[in-house]
Amino acid sequence: MASELVIREVKAGIWTFSVPFKRSGVLPVGGRSTALKLKDGSVFLVASTKADDETLTKIREIGPVKYIIAPDYEHYLNLKDFHKAFPEAKVIGVEGLEQKPTLAEVKFSGLYGKDPEGTMYGYEDEISACYFSAFKNKDVAFCHKASKTLIEADLVFNLPPREQYSKSKESPLGWIPFLSYVAPFTVAHPFLTAQLVSDNEVTKVHAKTVNGWDFDTIIPCHGDVMQGNGKAAWQSVWDKWLH
Repeated sequence: MASELVIREVKAGIWTFSVPFKRSGVLPVGGRSTALKLKDGSVFLVASTKADDETLTKIREIGPVKYIIAPDYEHYLNLKDFHKAFPEAKVIGVEGLEQKPTLAEVKFSGLYGKDPEGTMYGYEDEISACYFSAFKNKDVAFCHKASKTLIEADLVFNLPPREQYSKSKESPLGWIPFLSYVAPFTVAHPFLTAQLVSDNEVTKVHAKTVNGWDFDTIIPCHGDVMQGNGKAAWQSVWDKWLH
């Protein structure tokens, strides 16, 4: 069976690993891991997709993995396999993941939300992070300062996931039109985001923090990469919490 994995160097030193994926086995949203090369040559890996041979070979080619990141409470299914492949790497996740039975063998070096606010994990000189504590999936937004790139899981979708389905025989469009086009600059995205926010005032602080960062590109776990208009895309989705 031909591989459906799409590996692409989005910017110098940043590679994405994109694959088809259906939410609840129904809605095509795509999946994506991102590997970022740090100044010392090591790799900061946002791990979401399968740790298959093709993926692991490319990551090893990029450099030694120093950090394995679970960007929220939902993107953890392949964390154990990446930890097994790169046992020397520090695993950073979010509160609650340490209680998952399937992650019992994973030793976390840090957990956003559980660790004291302001805890440093070692990459902060190059990567800013903001934990959305009042967002349902407990997401963390990461911004690579040098490349002006925001990496996130469920804070911004950009559907349909055309790149992630570009090597698949299946369509990137689901049978529910409203959900198949959840993306920045649409009415659907802010509406759905609002359903996932439990505290507007807390979330305003977090949304404004990210908005204050200097980025022009967003690499989401779900949907196409937004390159060049990343800041505008963020503002369109999070406008309610920026004022």
